[in-house]
Parts: sequence; structure tokens; C-alpha cells
Amino acid sequence: MTSLPAKPAAGSFGRAARRLEARFALPLVLAAMVALSGCVTPPKALVSTQAQPPQSGVSKILIMPPDIELSEVTAAGLLEPNAAWTKAGHRNVDAALSQALAASVSQVVRYAKPKDGSDFEPAHVQAVKLHNTVGFTVLSHKYVPALELPTKKDRFDWTLGKSVASLRKSYDADYALFVYLRDSFTSAGRVAAIMFAALFNVHLQGGTQVGFASLVDLDSGDVVWFNRLARQEGDLREPEKAQEAIDLLLEDVPL
Repeated sequence: MTSLPAKPAAGSFGRAARRLEARFALPLVLAAMVALSGCVTPPKALVSTQAQPPQSGVSKILIMPPDIELSEVTAAGLLEPNAAWTKAGHRNVDAALSQALAASVSQVVRYAKPKDGSDFEPAHVQAVKLHNTVGFTVLSHKYVPALELPTKKDRFDWTLGKSVASLRKSYDADYALFVYLRDSFTSAGRVAAIMFAALFNVHLQGGTQVGFASLVDLDSGDVVWFNRLARQEGDLREPEKAQEAIDLLLEDVPL
């Protein structure tokens, strides 16, 4: 998982709260996204109704480090992050992004990690966090008909606001591509729990692969293009399957 600096928590309680959020809230979110993916009515990829897409051969695109985490689903349905899997996922997705963007007609530049070893410059942290928050909001309100907002019913106009201005200034880029991916794998204990629950016609969630990607205008902060991935297959630990996931996620991206 891409490490993002955060505000210091208030003692051990704050750290414990973050661990509980990761272990309980995220599995529920992932399960809901996969379950609801079959209820999608709009096209999988969404294009802004007001923002301008990149100009072919002119626009400069900044590729942000993908936010990735791979986990194992425990018998209780919790997600236990796996550092080795996550490292492999990062390596494979980075290679897949390079391959997917090799034919881009736009000028592509990669985000450079700071020399201190952290993943992001402090000034860029909030842009990445805000992208993830906006992404989950889009998933909820544009891909689930029952939750669609009346004021956005017939249009796609989401923005990160001026939080991305520092990225434009640092890289002289016109747009930024953000990628968020979570991949989980069913443990032996979870398989046993799923089989036992099935005897009583109860469905338990196993491993899932969920993510989204956004192309953001760094001048206005508007999300120009958005796509999501939500399924119960795939494996970012394997290069070929990571490439397949990225190809699906970036399908029809206007680059």
C-alpha cells in the first residue's frame, strides 16, 4: 500500500481507531462494491460533462504512484494486509501502467518520490487523500442508482478543487492520473466459514478486487474521466493478471 503521511493520532486510541477502521470498515465497503457492481446502470467509465479532456499530442500527464494494498480475508471476514503481496502488487501494477501508457499520444511523466524515502511530498498528500475520498463518493452516488444524487442525476461533475494546484506547479503538468486498488484473497479459514454458511443458505464474501482510476484536470481540479473495477477475480501478485486489471481499469481513458 502506498504510504501516506497523516496527522498524528491522539495517542494509542487514535492508532487503535485507524486499525479498527481498516479491519472492519474496508471489508464492508469492498463487499458492497462487488455486490452492487451488477446493479450498475450507467456506462462503466464516466466522462465529465463540463471539464475539457487532454489535447492529443499537447497535454502533459502526471502519473501518480498507485495506492495499492493486498490482504488476506480471515475466517471472521477481516482484512489482514500482507506486506509481501502488496510489494509484488506495486511492482506489477507499476509495470502494467508503463505498458498501458506506452502508446499514449500525450506527454507522460511519472511522479518522483522524495529523496527522504517517503512516497509523497507533504504538499501533495492531501491531493491524494482527497482523490480517494472523492473516488469512493463517485462509486456510491454514480454507480448505485438508489444512491444517485438528484443534483447530479444527468451529469458527471466532481472535483478535487485547488488541492491539486501544487502538483501542477511542481510538474508543470496539465492532468494527473490517480489509481486506487485493493485486492484480497480468501484464507483457508474463510473458505471453511463460507462452506459452512452455505449449508444454511447464507452467503459470505470471499476475496475481491476493487479499484478506481481518475484523470484530473490540474488547473481546475475537475475529474475529467473516472472508471471503476469491482469483481471477485484477478490477482495483482501475478504480472499478467495485473496487466489485465490495469487494461480494464484504463479502458477508454482519453490519453
